Amino acid sequence: MNKQVDAVVAGGGGFIGGHLVNALLAEGLTVRSIDIKPLRDWYQVHDGAENVIADLSLLDGARSGVQGARQVYMLAADMGGMGFIENNKAACMMSVLTSTHMLQAAHEAGAERYFYSSSACVYAAGKQTDPDVTALKEQDAYPAQPEDGYGWEKLFSERMCRHYAEDYGFTTRVARYHNVYGPHGTWAGGREKAPAAVCRKVAEAVLSGDHRIEIWGDGQQTRSFMYIDDCLHGTRMIMRGDSGVPVNLGSSELVTINQLVDLVEQIAGIRCERSYRLDAPQGVRGRNSDNTLIREIYGWEPSVPLLNGLERTYAWVYDQVKRSHG
Repeated sequence: MNKQVDAVVAGGGGFIGGHLVNALLAEGLTVRSIDIKPLRDWYQVHDGAENVIADLSLLDGARSGVQGARQVYMLAADMGGMGFIENNKAACMMSVLTSTHMLQAAHEAGAERYFYSSSACVYAAGKQTDPDVTALKEQDAYPAQPEDGYGWEKLFSERMCRHYAEDYGFTTRVARYHNVYGPHGTWAGGREKAPAAVCRKVAEAVLSGDHRIEIWGDGQQTRSFMYIDDCLHGTRMIMRGDSGVPVNLGSSELVTINQLVDLVEQIAGIRCERSYRLDAPQGVRGRNSDNTLIREIYGWEPSVPLLNGLERTYAWVYDQVKRSHG
């Protein structure tokens, strides 16, 4: 992998990474897409990219992966929805090896820019105890009280990016993703996030005729959800921008989980009988993105309405469910 390449996407076999590779290729850039999974398990494989299977948690793997790269998008992480990150805290923390080695290797290789995908899970839990939330501003990450495991790894890796910029003059960019969803994502198996899980449950209800679904928690917990197209636009904009401060990348359209289910039912044209599993992993009580800073710096914020994004996502998930049922 000695050849020059415009962009390396670490985690290119994942949901966001697969879409990002496609977007960069569409710009006419040369792209190296790297993931630890075998190709058959990649969410999307793009023929126009250099597709590499490698373990980026190993320094040798990271060094090989970033050779010749002008820009590095670091999206690789062991993660999933709340059911996964609440029950796999050590595994989530181990992503720090990938985050650290990729940053070190990209700097050593002379990359011009490095993007790190952080998460709203870095925010202090004490500010997320009420479903009637005050949207999270970037400074709310400190004093630090992030999500156990996953959130701590993200916050630490943000600091690493900051100090590489301060100590070595390495251009780093950090975006805090808030609940990204869309087609070609995880929709079953335990790592899926709420929008895909709800789409799957409603699609199964439509296909089976059994209109009963289970909701994790009481349905009153609140979130915002960002459609993948907004995520891709914001990611590339922040990477190419002039600001090195971490910035929220998320929708500010707040909904309860019950309202999320309402929307998917509306799209599917059915009403479901809901049972609430109160002992299920729920995460924080309420979380929303304050987009003041991204508007100030970039004059833009994610804006795809949740209903529009869910229509596209539900159509894709429905097809997957139907296919899986033979």
